[in-house]
Amino acid sequence: MGEGEKARLIAWSRELRGVHDRLRDALTVTRQALAAGEPVEPATRDLLLFCHGFCAALTAHHEGEDRHLFPAIAERYPELRDTLHRLRQDHSMIAHLLAGLQAAVARAAPPAELLRNLEGVAPIMESHFRYEERRLLTVLETLALDADPQVVLGPL
Repeated sequence: MGEGEKARLIAWSRELRGVHDRLRDALTVTRQALAAGEPVEPATRDLLLFCHGFCAALTAHHEGEDRHLFPAIAERYPELRDTLHRLRQDHSMIAHLLAGLQAAVARAAPPAELLRNLEGVAPIMESHFRYEERRLLTVLETLALDADPQVVLGPL
């Protein structure tokens, strides 16, 4: 395997970690804005933008993994099928929590309620990311996947 090919394979692990870090940063900024007690209207507008951006990005990330990344991993590493099943279950749970957050934003819930919804997403998202990184980063360093990273891991 040439050096360029090895760099491309290892890039998948860096891509995943980078997307996770950007999603963590977006979550942190939104939590800080709500925790600072901004007035209801700006916080609601900010969170609405967050939901259209962050929620869409997180959803696209998980959908890309489910459609492209996980099938490629399952084909090459069948022993990871249980891990991939657990990660897909996490995706479903996170989607449910994001829907609750988006519903709270749509009805202009008070900042304290929005923050509670956001605080419900945060620990599950972080636990999911850590588990995924522990279980898949090494695998991604050896996975040959000829695809656009934005399709596979989302637009972040």
